[in-house]
Amino acid sequence: MKTRHVFVTGSVAQATAAIAAARRAGIGEHDISLIADSAIEMEEVPADLRNAENDFMPAAARGAMAGGSLGLIGGLVGVVVPPIGLTIAGVAITTLIGAAVGSWVTALIGSMVPDEVHRRFESEIRAGRILLVVDETPEAMAAAEAALREAGAEQLPYEATSALHR
Repeated sequence: MKTRHVFVTGSVAQATAAIAAARRAGIGEHDISLIADSAIEMEEVPADLRNAENDFMPAAARGAMAGGSLGLIGGLVGVVVPPIGLTIAGVAITTLIGAAVGSWVTALIGSMVPDEVHRRFESEIRAGRILLVVDETPEAMAAAEAALREAGAEQLPYEATSALHR
């Protein structure tokens, strides 16, 4: 499983050098993206490296879990309460409906919320720095971290599983 790591550089040129170092260290091109202030991103960051993520997928997953749980509880209550008298199939249906509705609603909300990296390092972005986001296995990152530091990228205190990100 890949883990998300965030590095910061002071300029697009420095970020480009860090990307080249990461690629030489074995990091794939689809595992690297940049986050910058919108003015910098639009003018200087290549389109294939822009990270315009929002909280859509993580929010949808959380909504599916919460909605499914509520649907399951509602279905189980429906089994116990005599006038309703749901069956096991009814419980399964209420669970699926709850998961679908929960996922849909939270995904809509999550699509309007910046992802966790944007929120956590907003001050770095506003200060004009460039964030380099790398999603890679721990083994590959061990080799790449030294190369990124040598290229001038400073690692920020962030590490998260990137299963829902790409």
